[in-house]
Amino acid sequence: MKWRNQLLALFCLVGFGALGILYFQHWVVQKPFGIILFVGEGLAPARLAAARVFAGGADARLALDALPHLALLSNYSKDFAAPDQAAAATAIATGVKVNNRSISFDEENKVLNSLVAEARSHGRATGLVSDGRLTNPTCGAFYAHRSDGADDDQIALELAGPPLFDVAMGGGIAHLVPQGKGGERQDDRDLLLELRRNGFDVVRTRADLEGVPAWRRTKLLGAFANAEMAFTNQMEARKDQPGLPDMVRRAIELLQYNAGGYLLVVDASLMGKAARENSAERTLAETIELDRAVATARRYAGPRSTIIVCGDVAVGGLSLNGFPFRKDSGIALLGLNSGGQPWLTWATGPSGLKAYGNPRGIPAVNDGAELPAPGQNPEPAAVYNKAALNTVEDVMALGIGPGTEELQGCLDSTAIFRIIRDQL
Repeated sequence: MKWRNQLLALFCLVGFGALGILYFQHWVVQKPFGIILFVGEGLAPARLAAARVFAGGADARLALDALPHLALLSNYSKDFAAPDQAAAATAIATGVKVNNRSISFDEENKVLNSLVAEARSHGRATGLVSDGRLTNPTCGAFYAHRSDGADDDQIALELAGPPLFDVAMGGGIAHLVPQGKGGERQDDRDLLLELRRNGFDVVRTRADLEGVPAWRRTKLLGAFANAEMAFTNQMEARKDQPGLPDMVRRAIELLQYNAGGYLLVVDASLMGKAARENSAERTLAETIELDRAVATARRYAGPRSTIIVCGDVAVGGLSLNGFPFRKDSGIALLGLNSGGQPWLTWATGPSGLKAYGNPRGIPAVNDGAELPAPGQNPEPAAVYNKAALNTVEDVMALGIGPGTEELQGCLDSTAIFRIIRDQL
């Protein structure tokens, strides 16, 4: 009789355990352990379509194409229909519209709380990765509060202390180092030295980064370039620098040891820089580099993580025109087609054929509006400007994981903040 009671108790215990597991799996809201936000500078629908063709032809598929949830984002600022990088990033980072030039700082001088600060308050480790400057307006919106998003030196002060990130990697190191040590700071403060004193390990090369043990819970600054990092096709300059996928992989490996999970922000900045320079080849190559980084994040973060990829603001009005063959890709799309017309064109930028209004200090260029001769300026812009202008276009948001099912239809860019905040 005694063994029957024991057996019955065992069955009851197993049954209650199974019911508990089912309840936890199906009715308890489970937060993702890893949350990764990619900000692709200039990631609009036309850019994605051109990058797909450039990567492998019209029927090629990217890692971004495998993300199941998609929305268009309207991204005006508080005072302009086309935001600048500072205002666009602030809307994503804080969920609040601000005036152009402002980062996480509204017109009433109110400091806005960012996703990174929210994540730390929930016990998550935090990371920031950029292939541009860690002090640029897009990165700065996640940790700094300034009315002038172009003031890298002041933004660098907030990056250095008290730091909001456990791991940060990228360029822009000249704004952390005084002029006497080869940097650009005029206040003689060595912020790299201050970060070391605050417990940060500083690595300067790809080899140094790979040498950091994954099991070690460390504060890490990857300082890989004085300004922006090298483009993917600048092989000599890039040989000692990690690529965006490398930095994403290492950041995930170092952050995932925090028991409370992590938030990683990734700024794909070079694709925006290339667009402002009217370099279509580099723009599309860097967009593909973002795609590789997303594939890396999915592989290393695991299936229960939340990954969101969004644009901030469209740049330059890049178009892939005419009738390239279905399998045309890469260099086949550069230069002129068989009819002597450019495959790739821009709306505005330094390759412009004509200047309107002759802005101060900028001479009129090609005022006859003649197309360039073959081999010269093969990617023309309709209107000359020193740098390609931001455009009034919707950008994209794609995602996978808990919370990303809200990415559907047309949303405001501030929705990204709310979606991620609710998963912290």
